[in-house]
Amino acid sequence: MKETVFIILFLLITGCSNRSVYDGMQRSNKNDCATLPPSQYEECMERASKSFDEYERERREATKQE
Repeated sequence: MKETVFIILFLLITGCSNRSVYDGMQRSNKNDCATLPPSQYEECMERASKSFDEYERERREATKQE
């Protein structure tokens, strides 16, 4: 029983930290977009605005193909 609780807690913590790291990187990417010329800004912001859930879905699909 203790093992199960520990595993669930570990997975929850890991999931939250992955989301936090992703969100931090996206904020950094958006800041980097501000340094680009206007012709590249919109495309950069679009890439930097991808939600974590969308990123995770694409990551899982890419890993399945390998």
